[in-house]
Amino acid sequence: MLRLCRSTRFGRLQGVKCALAGRNLYMRFTCSTGDAMGMNMISKGVQHVLDYLEEDFPDMDVVSISGNFCSDKKSAAVNWIEGRGKSVVCEAIIREEVVEKVLKTNVQSLVELNVIKNLAGSAVAGALGGFNAHASNIVSAIFIATGQDPAQNVESSQCITMLEAVNGGRDLHISVTMPSIEVGTVGGGTQLASQSACLDLLGVKGANRESPGSNARLLATVVAGAVLAGELSLISAQAAGHLVQSHMKYNRSRKDMSNAAAC
Repeated sequence: MLRLCRSTRFGRLQGVKCALAGRNLYMRFTCSTGDAMGMNMISKGVQHVLDYLEEDFPDMDVVSISGNFCSDKKSAAVNWIEGRGKSVVCEAIIREEVVEKVLKTNVQSLVELNVIKNLAGSAVAGALGGFNAHASNIVSAIFIATGQDPAQNVESSQCITMLEAVNGGRDLHISVTMPSIEVGTVGGGTQLASQSACLDLLGVKGANRESPGSNARLLATVVAGAVLAGELSLISAQAAGHLVQSHMKYNRSRKDMSNAAAC
């Protein structure tokens, strides 16, 4: 597999997983890609590998460089179980006084709602990696702001939100587990002016020369941290019964736009 590594300065092969379906072989390459998201980098390397294999196995027929075992831009159990991109767990403890004074609810109600909605409710719906309140909202916003591929929101938003009472039942422990956050700080949309400025604001712009890959890993933790905050906010609003009321108050224009000129 040296053929793959020769095609890139930063791509490093970590492993290959194979799956059979009849006469078809599906290969899933696992690689490190520095601070890049790495799809194009690894596709280039895999093409070299396939060319080499065709030389050794002339009867082999390469149907496509991608067989959907990746699995890119699709909700798939393989990403939920094996991970793809960066796998992150983010957690926090929220004190009882904050839950009551700021979030306008209580620890017991939050824990109960999370079980009934995010865990049991998602199971009833047959969710795959969707055991959360609205992780996708936050992931999509950050992806667009920082120049990521918005379509990869599909697998990057896979998340399970867990809540439990701690410290004698007084405080709240919240965590989000996200196994497939696909981000990079170089290449693609990260080079656009506004997106580059956002990455700079977060302190992760470009490649980290001293520790390749650390900027992308830090960006993934920022995504998970923002998702945790969003989960806590929405679950609290629902537990307190404030969701619709807040939408009507803050998300509706009071102006009559019916006579506004068309743009």
